[in-house]
This record gives sequence, structure tokens and C-alpha cells, in this order.
Amino acid sequence: MAEKKEIIVPLLPLRGLLVYPTMVLHLDVGRDKSVQALEKSMVEDHLIFLTSQKDVSIDDPGEDDVFSMGTLTKVKQMLKLPNGTIRVLVEGLSRAEALSIQDHDTYMSAKLIVHQDSDEKDIEHQALMRTLLDYFEQYIKMSKKISSETFTSTADIEEPGRLADIIASHLPLKLKEKQEILETIDIKQRLTRVIEIINNEKEVLNLEKKIGQRVKRSMERTQKEYYLREQMKAIQKELGDREGKTGEIAALKEKIENAGMPKHVLETAFKELDRYERVPSSSAESSVIRNYLEWLVSLPWSKATEDDLDIDRAEKILNRDHYGLEKVKERVLEYLAVQKLTNSLKGPILCLAGPPGVGKTSLARSIAASLNRHFVRISLGGVRDESEIRGHRRTYVGAMPGRIIQGMKKAGTINPVFLLDEMDKMSSDFRGDPSAALLEVLDPEQNHNFSDHYIEEPYDLSKVMFIATANNLATIPGPLRDRMEIIHISGYTELEKLHIAKEHLLPKQIKDHGLKKSQLQVKEEAILKIIRYYTREAGVRSLERQLAAICRKTAKIIVSGEKKKVVVTDKTVESFLGKPKFRYGQAELDDQVGVATGLAYTTVGGDTLQIEVSLAPGKGKLVLTGKLGDVMKESAQAAFSYIRSKADELGIERDFHEKYDIHIHVPEGAVPKDGPSAGITITTALVSALTGKPVKKEVGMTGEITLRGRVLPIGGVKEKTLSAHRAGLKKIILPKDNEKDIDDIPESVRGDLEFYLVSHVDEVLKQALAGDIQ
Repeated sequence: MAEKKEIIVPLLPLRGLLVYPTMVLHLDVGRDKSVQALEKSMVEDHLIFLTSQKDVSIDDPGEDDVFSMGTLTKVKQMLKLPNGTIRVLVEGLSRAEALSIQDHDTYMSAKLIVHQDSDEKDIEHQALMRTLLDYFEQYIKMSKKISSETFTSTADIEEPGRLADIIASHLPLKLKEKQEILETIDIKQRLTRVIEIINNEKEVLNLEKKIGQRVKRSMERTQKEYYLREQMKAIQKELGDREGKTGEIAALKEKIENAGMPKHVLETAFKELDRYERVPSSSAESSVIRNYLEWLVSLPWSKATEDDLDIDRAEKILNRDHYGLEKVKERVLEYLAVQKLTNSLKGPILCLAGPPGVGKTSLARSIAASLNRHFVRISLGGVRDESEIRGHRRTYVGAMPGRIIQGMKKAGTINPVFLLDEMDKMSSDFRGDPSAALLEVLDPEQNHNFSDHYIEEPYDLSKVMFIATANNLATIPGPLRDRMEIIHISGYTELEKLHIAKEHLLPKQIKDHGLKKSQLQVKEEAILKIIRYYTREAGVRSLERQLAAICRKTAKIIVSGEKKKVVVTDKTVESFLGKPKFRYGQAELDDQVGVATGLAYTTVGGDTLQIEVSLAPGKGKLVLTGKLGDVMKESAQAAFSYIRSKADELGIERDFHEKYDIHIHVPEGAVPKDGPSAGITITTALVSALTGKPVKKEVGMTGEITLRGRVLPIGGVKEKTLSAHRAGLKKIILPKDNEKDIDDIPESVRGDLEFYLVSHVDEVLKQALAGDIQ
């Protein structure tokens, strides 16, 4: 007979769970009463009574809501988790029956009769144990849900009561059946009951196997899928997941079918969908496959906008949005005309190169509007990783497609106008060269099957019209530059800026600042004064900022009630913008010795450059200052060597290099300067200083020289000429080989300037110096 003794211990109700004696398991405890019961147990002798709730939905069970038969357990370990839950390790000691249960408000306790299993074991016990082990071994082989190691460890158990409990804990029983075994105190009855249950489970497994074999033979593929899906729905419904993956997979399948993918991509998508269906939702791979499928269905594979090939309409849109820029407009209209004749043309790759603020990005938007295409822009400034263009492999955590594929998703069609902004601002590091990844994108012969590392399937970019923008072409690698048609946007003349300000910038700023046209009037002469005295740029960005400042001050005047309408004239500009920032009309106030005006080209447009030369008694030391680059230093050395070789002809002392230290300086010493176009300017300034002949104040010049005095051609003629015009110069000296570039200069600027084309330094000196040499 089993031994009995009475004991009072804290009570912990379990939801949907039951603990047998000798079992060791972890429990997560969150209810306040349960936590208090645990803490009470830890303070005393670590004993606690575990019993199951009859109804798992009750949050605060009472005496009638729990089974009277439970398990007396020992608390082995207790750990508080960050979320407030307590994780506890318990070991079942013996069966126990609650004689009474008392609720202490903060926790519950029970007065127990403890039922210890007897150690007696007769022949009947042994026979029942062998039968149970034999049945359990057969069950394990049939179900394949329990490992063979479990049977090995179970076979070593010698106590009959413990054997029955351990095997019952491994069977897929409902809580009611498990409770029935727990309440069976008699060991023989318990062994017999477990044998009956396991025998019943064996019969169920046999029946399932027979049904499965019969269904497998008779069921066709479609019927099988239907059966499995219905079975899955039933399981999901049982688990509370009414829709589950089934509805999601059906929706994805519909999206894939409607995405218009090419055949090879469609096959890949369905293959991944099958994988997604098989992978459990809790698996990390499930979300990876899901994201991949979402990207595939969201990309445009066949959807395209119909081009509006009305040349007249396109020309009107381009002229409406942009003043000037005739070459760019002409190139776009040529593209439209060819497409209209052929009905098929690979997208051109245009590169709009020019200083900031000349309207490169807005021009790309206008091109999209004139073609009736969607417009998408990505900025390449600061991109230094190849995967930014080509995407990451799907094996990486947080992998996603590159910017090209992201842009196509945003566009929603296969033929958008795609702007690659700030292409010259890309760089490279140990993660790869993004400019090399763009080679395939911008090659019309290759981009029909562009490969993104994330998508992995070839994507057709041949119908996309790519437009790139850059400030400085020199930083774009040669192979990439070779794939694009470069269109230079040099900058605007005064007249063009005046039109842009009146027709675009001022109306936009008036609207942005909440003003009405009737409340602010800026006279034409005021705009012209702003252009001349408050901005010195190739584009119109600073001009727009100055107009915005006028609008802000106008808004303040009107809101304060000081005036109802503001009129800005050339005389009142200073009251809005302060004193003029630049001098207009003359680069220099008078002719000066040793000072020559050069014309420079920078990434922000053309500019004028003063080169100063001074002589001091010394031993021929040549000093160069002004933060000059290597190219300009070499130009100075070449000019110095040329003058030494021609000293007699130029009327300069032959031994000047032994008597004087020569200092060449370019003002704004903190600004780096370099470029191969300052040779004739340095030579002129040097000769002026050595001969005492002043340089004419109205003359600007640009050109490189050789040691023999030949003048070499340079670039950026239009930008340099515009800067000379802004600075008020009247005469421009250019290399003879640059004669062809004069046609690119706007007529309004050409009319104000005199051009002198030279092939030798002698001609330069003749035009630049006041008075003849010798």
C-alpha cells in the first residue's frame, strides 16, 4: 500500500499543462497570485502544489476551478525575465490530493494528502511493465514522432509507477486523459490504463496509415492538393489562425500571375512560392522568401506608358519650362522624331553636364513631361558601394535590391525617364566601384538583361530613357563617360537670367511665400541690378535666393500692415538686400603693371582670375603662392623659361633671373586653383612686371603655352566668356584653335565683346600690354 501524510503548501494552478511525479520541466509564471505562491514556497521549504485548471480561460481560478488531484513539486530554480515573467524549474515529487484549498488574497495554499508510490513489485507488475514497454516500442516505430533514445532511457526504469507516468507524459493525450492517469493511485490500474491508451493510439495510427495508402492510390494530383489544403485549413482553424498562410499564398499567386513576368521569371516566382508554402512561418527563411516574392510582383515587367509623340506639344512644354538651352531641347526633339518614324528605339543615355543651378534636374523633369513618361530620380552623391547599384545577395541579413531596381519599382513602368543625379559625386572603396556597376546599366547593347544581385533574374532596362547629371566630367571614369552623350549646359547670360527670373523664379517665390501677384512688383531694372551686384554665378540658384529674401521681407511688411503693395526698383534693392556684394562693370579700375586677368573654368561655372607678379632684389628665386595645383605651377615654370629664352626680344635684362626674386600670386589664397589654361596670363603678368608696361584693364585671356611660345587650345570657352562678360571685360584673347567654340557663345554676349585669336605669345603681348615692347 502507498504511504500517506498531510502537508500544507502554496498552490500554483496550471493552464493546459500537467506535471507527473519525477518529471523535471521549466514553467513561465506571470499571474500575480502564482508569483506570490512561488515566492512563499522559496521562503519556506521550496515545496509547491501544482494542479491543472478545469477551464484554461479563467484568469483567477478558485477552489472549484482546479482539480483536487495534483503533484507536489520542489522548486529547483527561479529566474526573473526582463518582461516581468518568472521562469521556474520544478521537479515532481509525488501525487497529492487537496483536502482543502484556502485563498489568502495574494496567493493560494492547499492542505494535502501525499500519496507515495509503493516500492513493492510482484510478477504481475513485471508482466504489465514488459507489455507496456513492448507496446511503447511499437508505437515509437509507427508514429516516428518520438526518438529511439527516449525508449532506451525509458526501458531502464525499474519502478512500475514511474514507468507508467513517464510513458504517459510522452503520449499525445488530452489534459482530461492525463489527469485520469494522475488520479489513478493504484499502480497496477495505472499500468493497465496506460497500456489501453497506447494500444488505442496504435490502432489509430494503423487506421491512418491504411487510409493514407488508400487515398494516395486513388487520389489524383488536384484532389490531393485540395485535400491537403482543406486539412491545413482545419488545422489552422483549430489553432485559431483562420486565414493562415493559405489566403496569403493564394493572394501572392494571383499577384504573380497578373505581374506580366517573362516566362523564366514566372517559373522562378512559382518555384519560390512552393518553397514559401513548405517553410514554417516561424522560420527566418519564410520572411526572406516573402520579401523576395513581394519585390518580384511589385516590379514593372511589361507595363508601359504610351509615348506622346507630338513634336509641337513637346517643344511647347520644353519652352514653357526652360528659357534658352536650345541644344538640349533640340536633342530631345530629335529623339522624339526618330522614335515617331521607327516606333522602336533603344533609350538614349544623355548626360547633362554643367555648373550647379543651371536647371539640369528640372530639365529632366520637363523631358519626362514632354514624353508623357513617368519620372524617377536617384541621387548618386556619396555612393561608394557597388551593392548600392546592384543590390545585396539574398543570403545577407537585411538584403535588398540596388537603387536601379528600387527606382524601377517607384516608376511603375518599364519606360520611365530615369535621372541619375550627381554622377560625378560617386566614389569607390573596398566594397567595390559603383561606377563600374553602372557600365552595364548605361550600355544600350547590354542593359536589356541587367542583373541585380538580389533579384537574380535579368531585368530589361532597354526601354528606359536614362539622363545623368554632373558638375565635373573629369571625375567620371572614361568607360562610363564613353557610354553617354554629353550635353554641356554652360550657364546663362544676363538676358537669359532676366527672363528666367521674370517668368519662372519670381512667380514661384511669390506663390511659395503666400503672396499675391498684386502685392509684390519687382521692376526689370531691379532684377538686373540683383543679377549684376548680388550674384556672380553660372546658374540661377543664388538669384532665386535673393528673390526669396525680397519675398520674405515683403511678407513681413504686408503682415505688419505697413503697406498693401510693395514695388522694388533698382533704387530700393539695397533696402531689401543690403549693400552690393560684387563690383560690376570693370574687373580692374585701371591699367596695372604686373597684374593680368585670366579666365578660369570651375565646377560652378566660369570665373575671372587675377594673377599678380612682383619683383624684389634677389638671386632669381621663383615663388608661387595662392594654393596653386601642379598644372598651374608647371605653367608658371614654362612661362618663366620662355621669358628667359626671349629676354632680348622682349626688352628685358638678360640676367634678370640673377638680380630679382619673382613672386607670382593668385588672390584668394585659401581657394585651391588648378588647370591648363593660365599659361598666357602668367606670361603676360611676368612680362608686364619685368618691362614696366601695364596690362590693359579691359582684357581677359585664357590659353596654355609651350616653351617656344606657341599658344595651345583650352576648354570651357563659353563658360569663361560668360564670366568675362559678367565681370565687365571688353576684349578676350583666345587660342586660334578655339575659333570654332565662339559660335557656341550667345549672340547677346558676342556683341559686347571683341575676340582676338592668337597662336603665339607675341600676339598676346601685343594685344594685352599698353604700349609696344621695346
